[in-house]
Amino acid sequence: MAKILAKNLANKRVMLTDGSELGIANNVVMETGSGALIYLVVKPTPMVDTSKYKTQSGMVLIPFEAVRAAKDYTIVDKKLITGSDFD
Repeated sequence: MAKILAKNLANKRVMLTDGSELGIANNVVMETGSGALIYLVVKPTPMVDTSKYKTQSGMVLIPFEAVRAAKDYTIVDKKLITGSDFD
C-alpha cells in the first residue's frame, strides 16, 4: 500500500470493504519511536454495533494494517478487523 499521511485521514468517512459505513476518522495512535501508525481511531455512526470491534472510550480502534485506501473515504478491510484474532 502507498504511504498514507495521518493528516489526510482526519474527518474522513470510514467505509468497510463490504460497503457499510463505520464512522468518521477521529485520530490515529502511533508508536513514538518509529512513527509507525498503530490504530485508526473512528467515531462510530450510531447504527454500528461496536461489540464486534476493539473500542476505547466509545471510539473504535482499527488496526492500521487494515486501512486499504484514503482518498475521498478511508477504506478498511473488514476481514482484518473482526473475528477472534482481533479480540
